[in-house]
Amino acid sequence: MTANGSGLASPSADGGEARKDLLDSKISFHTETAAATQAPITVIVSGEPIAKGRPRMTRRGFVYTPTATRKFEAHGRLAAQLAMNGRPPIEAPVRLELLVELPIPSSWSMRRRAAAVTGDIVPTSRPDVDNFLKAIFDALNSIVIVDDAQVVDVCATKKFGVAPKMVATVFPLDAASSNRKVQR
Repeated sequence: MTANGSGLASPSADGGEARKDLLDSKISFHTETAAATQAPITVIVSGEPIAKGRPRMTRRGFVYTPTATRKFEAHGRLAAQLAMNGRPPIEAPVRLELLVELPIPSSWSMRRRAAAVTGDIVPTSRPDVDNFLKAIFDALNSIVIVDDAQVVDVCATKKFGVAPKMVATVFPLDAASSNRKVQR
């Protein structure tokens, strides 16, 4: 920075200082942009998590996704767009950490509820954790990541929580992609 605080030097007789400051500001800008693209993205989908439902079929043979699944994926896409804040989707291989916090049944006693919050009781009933993964993959696809095939490492946890939600954190990896174009 210069004395005037603008990052650009005031015009001088040789002009070299102005070019140097401008070059320095461009270099620092590119460094900040590269660092920002490597930052993890956290998407929080509040409300009761809905697992990916099986495709349904009408009597006439039309296949459709259940309404609850479509609504949850739309809510997840909105949360992903807000988390990305205008950034382009990640093109590198990624690691995904998923935390699914399910609501505690209201019929449980206070002692059992407390045990669920502390993690002494975990949800082992349906829906399966892989169906939650499918739902979040569909919500993040083409918004946070270009394609869900980029996910090379997954850590998923299902537990009880006071405020039900689904939290997905996407970590870009420094590894190179093996994606090759098929030539015919």
